[in-house]
Amino acid sequence: MVRLALVGYCVSGPFIGLTGSFGTFFFAFLLWGFFQGLLDVSMNTQAIAVERYCERVLMPGFHGSWSVGALVGAVIGAIAVGLGVSLSQQLLVLAVPCLLVVGWLTTRMIADQSVGDDRESPRDTREQRFGVLQRELIVLGAIAFADMLCEGAAADWGAVYLHISLQTTVLVAGMGFAVYACAMLVIRLSGNRLFTRFAAHRLLPLLAVVATLGFGGGLVIDTSVSVLVGFAFLGVGLGSVVPMTLSASGAVQNVNTGKAVAAVAGCGWAGFVVGPVVIGVIASSTTLRTALFVVPVLTAVVAIGTATAKGFRRSALATGPTPSAHPRQSALGASLTEF
Repeated sequence: MVRLALVGYCVSGPFIGLTGSFGTFFFAFLLWGFFQGLLDVSMNTQAIAVERYCERVLMPGFHGSWSVGALVGAVIGAIAVGLGVSLSQQLLVLAVPCLLVVGWLTTRMIADQSVGDDRESPRDTREQRFGVLQRELIVLGAIAFADMLCEGAAADWGAVYLHISLQTTVLVAGMGFAVYACAMLVIRLSGNRLFTRFAAHRLLPLLAVVATLGFGGGLVIDTSVSVLVGFAFLGVGLGSVVPMTLSASGAVQNVNTGKAVAAVAGCGWAGFVVGPVVIGVIASSTTLRTALFVVPVLTAVVAIGTATAKGFRRSALATGPTPSAHPRQSALGASLTEF
């Protein structure tokens, strides 16, 4: 699935810049998004398998790599635009190394295995019947939805609030999301060690409380500096929620790992899409500042959810296959353990 999604993603991307009407642009963008979603789910499913194989927390670091790629891609795109390189040319040039390098890396992937594949019992039949509608997965999906609704709001409305409401310069306004993204990157790159040392159901709520107090306080003080600091706290508080939620979804019993990840990731992306709209609707009848207070309210919900959800208390690492189950992948396991 990773290979299929990778090829589709790299091939469909360049067509976006070649479209000549809204209809064709919409179709090309929809196709690109489809393959991106497919790649997102399949990569995270493989990441869970690697976590079990190495018996270590690795998901935050994997998502940190995604954040690094997003930042590098933004820089490359900005430079390319400055040089007059079109979007299609950019995506076409970048597709070649992606296909070659990532395609080669897929040959070192390991077999997926859902938790509980060999642990079924008669009492599990009720859970199997409901599949992804299990209460545990619904709670994880709700957490992902709330988290990414906040992310969508920060991505789409942060700069608007700083520039229009607080009347900052365009440069300062752009720093809002940059500060948020950098803080998220730091917490993700350090997440492997943090979540190895501290339990997810204890650390995630604490970080979410930091986001609640930090971003809420920034809005209350309502200066450009306080809001920028608030965005930094928001990135710290939310940076590890999605990776650890996806990892927890892979530990849910009697559900195929891919289906569980797809369900939770789908809820998250729905929140990312809905977030800016919700903020906009509230802002249209009140003020943008009032609307943004939805964010600390939701981070408080995330704090409660991550503290009480059973999924974060169950270790996916302890229930998966041991390294001996994959003797041909010993070199991969050793290198990932070092990472």
